[in-house]
Amino acid sequence: MSRWRPGTLDLVRLGLFAAGLVCVPTGLLPAADAARSLSEIGPLLLFLIGVIVLAELAKEAQVFDVIATRLAIIGRGRYPALFLLCTAFAAVVTIFLNLDTTAVLLTPVMLALAARAEIAALPLAMTTVWLANTASLLLPVSNLTNLLAMNHVEMSTQEFAARMWAPQLASIAVTMVFLWVFYWRRGERGADRYQPPEPVRIADPVLFAVSAAACLLFIVALLLEVAVGIAAPVAAAVVVAVFAVRGRSHLSWSLFPWQLVVFVTGLFLVVPTLSRFGLSEVMTALIGTDGGGDGAYRAAAAGAGLSNLLNNLPAYAAAEQVIPPGNRDQLLALLIGTNVGPLITPWASLATLLWFEWCRRRGVRVPIGKFLLTGTGLAVAGLAATVAALLLTA
Repeated sequence: MSRWRPGTLDLVRLGLFAAGLVCVPTGLLPAADAARSLSEIGPLLLFLIGVIVLAELAKEAQVFDVIATRLAIIGRGRYPALFLLCTAFAAVVTIFLNLDTTAVLLTPVMLALAARAEIAALPLAMTTVWLANTASLLLPVSNLTNLLAMNHVEMSTQEFAARMWAPQLASIAVTMVFLWVFYWRRGERGADRYQPPEPVRIADPVLFAVSAAACLLFIVALLLEVAVGIAAPVAAAVVVAVFAVRGRSHLSWSLFPWQLVVFVTGLFLVVPTLSRFGLSEVMTALIGTDGGGDGAYRAAAAGAGLSNLLNNLPAYAAAEQVIPPGNRDQLLALLIGTNVGPLITPWASLATLLWFEWCRRRGVRVPIGKFLLTGTGLAVAGLAATVAALLLTA
């Protein structure tokens, strides 16, 4: 039996968790504040666990493989068609199944598709990592930061989507322009056409059908306003039950996303502690309290900047606390900054960190200089267009 050895990211997560636990008994964070913070994230942790287990088993049931391969076949060897299909696929997965699903599970599927169809891997890889971030604005479940914001904006899922549809379209449109110009056009991808792959042979049609149906039912439940802390675990439980009968070898404790649970729990103990000792004052100075356009752009810029320095989750958690309750557009602009902005540094979001690990495993070379420069350009242009769309549709 192989012995587990923590990697660098695991050590960071465990260190943050340990630091958070120390804050409570030492009095740095009052027990009442800690209990309040943890009660807020309880349903979110249930959602994270459920959606990641659901998506992981859907991948094992070949749901993503079948869809990605079918898209490549529909493209008939034409890169413009494949580009539109792949960007749409990545955006839909991000919107309905969370950005981490796109980064962790869709990335290996796309890279495997690249090998089967003899397509350059980098354009497909960049499509998943950029859209994992920039397509995560439309629904509360698209990004953990959105779920956190729902406690403050007092909006239903449908109201949230009605307010964010224009910013979401703007961010996806700008992302597609940058993807095509810098990664997908003829001079970058290096080929005129590609060879459509053969259809995927489904190993177990029952596992495939149940997993696909569970994903669809989960999406329907979200649209019907079923609580995310219920919809995701129930959908995951259905798929786990079927795998227990027909694919028990795929069930293991590794499905449980303990890394995310540890990270998020530690985060929501450490950030409130730091806020009590000066972080709130710093964020107030950066963001201000203006509920108009100036305040919106300042919030977006501060969220994006802090995300690329630290990570988007602590950036959002720290900035959210200093925005006045009535400044809804300013809070939504902060969401834009922490969702669309984390495109420059590899650690700006968990999704990007996980994406880099997959690229390393599959031997995909990511030119860091180009990644930083194009990510900076997309972050600046994306924030400008997306915040403008938010304000114009207010």
